[in-house]
Amino acid sequence: MSNNYGANQYKQTSIKTANPGALLIMLYEAAIRNVKQATLALDKKDLAAKGLHIGKAHDIINELNNTLNFEVGGEIAMNLERLYNFMIEQLVQANIENSTTKLIAVQKVLENLLEGWKGAVAQVSKGIK
Repeated sequence: MSNNYGANQYKQTSIKTANPGALLIMLYEAAIRNVKQATLALDKKDLAAKGLHIGKAHDIINELNNTLNFEVGGEIAMNLERLYNFMIEQLVQANIENSTTKLIAVQKVLENLLEGWKGAVAQVSKGIK
């Protein structure tokens, strides 16, 4: 078996045992990674890879959108929904137009949200201990 097998097993175990905050951060990091890979693929004129990575980022953001709890999250959930819908629209347009500008815009929003979530998760973790 290759080293890759061990890394994949570790990754699967990490995902299955992660708390909700850690899982949320993993999802954002995966979305960012896929947007970056789509941008690199577009720079290399690899349209198949671009489409694959945009599709993965789209699926992750769509899942984040689908898991919003409006009863608990209220206005924050509504604002996140707007941002997720904006990013989904930008990804669709980036795919159609082969636009790195739109991909970079999505990446920046994801990175800002990730930093906010990291801070929130850290605060919750401090309160638990």
